Amino acid sequence: MSLTATVIASVLGISLGSALALAGLPGRRLLTAVVNTGMAVPTVVVGLLVALLLWRSGPLGDLGLIYTVRGMIIAQVAIATPLITGITMAALQLLPPELPEQLRSLGANRLQLVVRLWIEARLPLLAAAMAGFGHAVSEVGSATLVGGNIHGQTQVMTTAIVENVSRGEFGTALVYGAILLVLAFVINSLLASIQQRGAVWARN
Repeated sequence: MSLTATVIASVLGISLGSALALAGLPGRRLLTAVVNTGMAVPTVVVGLLVALLLWRSGPLGDLGLIYTVRGMIIAQVAIATPLITGITMAALQLLPPELPEQLRSLGANRLQLVVRLWIEARLPLLAAAMAGFGHAVSEVGSATLVGGNIHGQTQVMTTAIVENVSRGEFGTALVYGAILLVLAFVINSLLASIQQRGAVWARN
């Protein structure tokens, strides 16, 4: 679930971050302020807003997404996207300011220019995806509000940990916590390995 949300959030966040960093969008300052605010909003607040949208009496209630995995993915996308957007925007703004002009002088069109800038900033962009995944996989509030913590359907490890602790079953909670840590460690280690290889390739 978190991997799916991270992929979607990365597509959205990198695209939006690139637009904010490179394009003269109207209301750019306001959009940047919204992104920065989104990075700091507690996940439980995001979950509440998504739940209100997806609730049966809400604007998107007819879609039947409340208390479903798809609804939880939407919540995690809403959580991770501002973080990925903000890091992407900062990464592209830190590139040499003369680089876009150099690419244009070599005949690069807009798409080629953006792709080349993504390649130059690939390590920070990968770090943005890693941060988005970590933010998504570790949250509890939105998973509970949007998913309902239904056993066998929408219960995830973080909500299972909270439930077991509330029942005094600390041993089970520790097992779930250990599994979650191992999974997060393995995935982030793979991403870090790719990042380090990219750094070596860039130096060479």
